[in-house]
Amino acid sequence: MTVQELPGAAAYRPTPPPAWKPLTDPAPLLPDPEPYRVLGTDAAADADPELMLRLYAELVRGRRYNVQATALTKQGRLAVYPSSTGQEACEIAAALVLEERDWLFPSYRDTLAAVARGLDPVEALTLLRGDRHTGYDPREHRIAPLCTPLATQLPHAVGLAHAARLKGDDVVALAMVGDGGTSEGDFHEALNFAAVWRAPVVFLVQNNGFAISVPLAKQTAAPSFAHKAVGYGMPGRLVDGNDAAAMHEVLGEAVARARRGEGPTLVEAVTYRMDAHTNADDATRYRNDSDVEVWRAHDPVTLLERELTGRGLLDEGGIEEAREAAERMAAALRDRMNADPELDPMDLFTHVYAERTGQLREQAAGLRAELEAEQERHGEHGAEDGR
Repeated sequence: MTVQELPGAAAYRPTPPPAWKPLTDPAPLLPDPEPYRVLGTDAAADADPELMLRLYAELVRGRRYNVQATALTKQGRLAVYPSSTGQEACEIAAALVLEERDWLFPSYRDTLAAVARGLDPVEALTLLRGDRHTGYDPREHRIAPLCTPLATQLPHAVGLAHAARLKGDDVVALAMVGDGGTSEGDFHEALNFAAVWRAPVVFLVQNNGFAISVPLAKQTAAPSFAHKAVGYGMPGRLVDGNDAAAMHEVLGEAVARARRGEGPTLVEAVTYRMDAHTNADDATRYRNDSDVEVWRAHDPVTLLERELTGRGLLDEGGIEEAREAAERMAAALRDRMNADPELDPMDLFTHVYAERTGQLREQAAGLRAELEAEQERHGEHGAEDGR
């Protein structure tokens, strides 16, 4: 006899047990229907003029940095460079909202954020040049290594933030990821852990339209990436990623919320990758030039410059001063990158483990023997040439 055949089965209406009650009211977690904006709206009048001018100077410098680094790849001085041209507002805002004690967890495209946080421009490119595992001390700068595997930096950010809170340290971690990285399991695991632990983490998704060649519509059917936050029990914020003032405000609020112990926030910045995925990519195979031109009209540098000049906060002299400072940075970067680095092959085994494993010791000994043998051969040839 089935349940349907039992007497009174038609009146049977099972209900979940009391423990099912939702833990969180979803309504306050939902993002706004449209990306939040400041520039070109009434909210711009309340923005701090000093902050706006600093954002502008950093945007101009960041744009020049992207252009110069891209040129270095064409000159053979960089193996690869994932440009963030068009996304500079996201990068700069992410760096400027953090306190010195906080941590930044960048992806491979977030070199500019690391530089804006104070990292030496050459050190930021060391990994992409292929010289070392990473070109800087993460602990010194509070910047995790530039992460090439997609989204693996996100659980690391959660772990660091959770550990800091357990120790009583007033630290916030800001983790950056592209829209493509949200399709990785690490993204979902990181958000779930962060929300359950109420870890002081801010997740910044830079939605630039394409995961290399895969358009957004083929990655997710969600209304937005910001909506994904609700499923994990954290607020989602949707913001115009080309609006530097809006980015700084939204990220600043998320960082302050995390520092107060109110848990993580997922911020989606709607932006666009103006250049190809990297110098090795041919973007014309999957998008039209006309699409790119539409976004050029929404350029983050132009948007902020127009706002500042319109309000009388920036004149031609100020624009030229920002450009000259950016040129000086680019010239110094170019000169230093054109100098051949002095590398020690034995550094391959440095900073892999705190204490080398037996396998690493064996490999290091083998390489050292090869290098010594090579040196002896060169020495013998030199002696023969001198006879």
